[in-house]
Amino acid sequence: MAILSEIVGFLDAELRTSEIQDYPGALNGLQLQNSGRITKVISAVDASLAVIEEAAKTPGALLLVHHGLFWQGAQPITGPRFGKIKAAINADLAIYSTHLPLDMHPTFGNNILLAKAIGLREVRTVLHKKGWPTGVCGVWDRSSAELKAAVAGAVGREIVICESSREIIREVVVITGGAASEVAAVADLGVDAFVTGEGSHWTYVEAEDRDLTLLYAGHYATETFGVRELGAILADRFGLPGEFIDRIGGL
Repeated sequence: MAILSEIVGFLDAELRTSEIQDYPGALNGLQLQNSGRITKVISAVDASLAVIEEAAKTPGALLLVHHGLFWQGAQPITGPRFGKIKAAINADLAIYSTHLPLDMHPTFGNNILLAKAIGLREVRTVLHKKGWPTGVCGVWDRSSAELKAAVAGAVGREIVICESSREIIREVVVITGGAASEVAAVADLGVDAFVTGEGSHWTYVEAEDRDLTLLYAGHYATETFGVRELGAILADRFGLPGEFIDRIGGL
């Protein structure tokens, strides 16, 4: 077993949880405490009812998620929300959520890990907002077709691509999740391609107008990397068994 407060202290410091501004509903950090002892580290992308019920099969576990319990703000604890809280408390489950702090972490963040999985080189941070990097950019110097294949291989699913006139892709920006709305800012960097998770219809049109190759690789699929890696780090550091719950699969 491990002590919850020690794990939380490590996470808060390593992720700089209190320093990085996020959506109010993200509520980064420990969202639900337990009795104080942790038996296992379980990671998942979403704190969904199905994920919590699966994690609750291990009493006293820590559930580490990217998308936490409170995205919609204060709401009545009824229906699925009641089911989540009830299942977690009955199983003495602790829940820790980390959204933007995990996306931008320089070692085990979603952005850097996806960039490495694709095979980008000389990766650097870009699009800094309030002192924090929104994304990363790396060198590809290969064909657009090869980039599409590499992205699909990295996320394990078919992807949607807005093709540009550029046969050779030299630099690629990566911002995981639902970040296609950054398409104009990415294009202004002068890069050739942008890899993200998902976006609205207009983002495809904007990319086409700007002759920017835009690859939609799936919101969920691009954000499994960080929680998988961080969960494994926690398990190793605190001598606990670890598990990743892959609920949505290739989406």
